[in-house]
Amino acid sequence: MQIASGLPWMQWLSAAFLLILGIILGSLASRSVSRVMQARTSRHHTVMFRRLVFYIVVAVFAMAALREAGFSLDVLLGAAGILTVAIGFASQTSASNMISGLFLLVERPFEIGDFIEVDATLGEVVGIDMLSVKLRTTDNLYVRIPNETLIKTRVVNRSRFPIRRLDLSVGIAYAEDVEKVEALLLTLAERNPACLEEPRPFVLVTSFGPSSVDLQFSFWVPKEQVLESRSNMMVDIKKTLDRERIEIPFPHTSIYAGSHSAPFRVELLRPERTTQKELPDANENG
Repeated sequence: MQIASGLPWMQWLSAAFLLILGIILGSLASRSVSRVMQARTSRHHTVMFRRLVFYIVVAVFAMAALREAGFSLDVLLGAAGILTVAIGFASQTSASNMISGLFLLVERPFEIGDFIEVDATLGEVVGIDMLSVKLRTTDNLYVRIPNETLIKTRVVNRSRFPIRRLDLSVGIAYAEDVEKVEALLLTLAERNPACLEEPRPFVLVTSFGPSSVDLQFSFWVPKEQVLESRSNMMVDIKKTLDRERIEIPFPHTSIYAGSHSAPFRVELLRPERTTQKELPDANENG
C-alpha cells in the first residue's frame, strides 16, 4: 500500500540524492583543502588531510541519507559500535598498522616522491595511507609495505638531502704510482660538470689487495644525477687509465695442458727377499 502511494520510493530517491550530493561536495571540499595546503605543508600531509575531509563529508551525508530512508541512527550507531569491537579483535594487525601510520605521520621520515630503501626494496613513494605505504621500484613494480614493518625496519631515505656522495672503488697494480693516479682522478672530478666543488672530492687508499692497491674515489653530485654521474665517471676513469697505460689488475687463472697436466708416475718397488740360513742340526753339534 505504501509502495503504491509512492512515499517509500521518494524516501529512497531522496536518500540516494543526499549520498550522491555528499560524494560531490566531499570531492570539492577535499580539492579545496588540497589547493590551500599545498603551499603550506608537505605533499604527504596534503594527501592525508584531503582524504580525511572527503571521508568526513561523505560520512555526514551518508548518515543523513540513512535517516531520510527511515533508519534509526541510534540503532545504527549501536550496531556500528558492536561491529567496531568485533572487527578490532579480529584485525589486530590492521590496528597496529594504523597506530604505526600515526607515528609515521608525526615523525615524517619520508614524503611522497622520495626514494626510500626498506630491506632490499628500493623505490619511489607513490602513496601513504593509514595501513601501508606504496612504492614504485626502479623497474616499475608496485610494492605495498605495511606501516608496522616500516616502524620495525631500518628505512633509508635517499632523497632527504639535495646532494649525494658517490664512492667508486679503483684498483691499480702495485707497480703504479699512487700519487699520479690520485691526481688523475681529481682532475676528472674537476672537469666533470656534475661534480660539486664543495664538498671537495678526495681519494683514499683503502686496502692492499691480493693483486692491487685499492683506492676509494669520492665526489658529490646532485641527487637527481646519481645514476648518470656514476656511469659517466666510471667510463672516464677506464679511458684515462688506459690512455696513461696504468694497469688495472684482474684475477688470473693458469691452465696447464699436455705433458704438464699428466699425472705423476708412481711405481711400487717390491722389497728384496732375504734368504734365511739353515740352522745347524742339533745332532751334528752333539
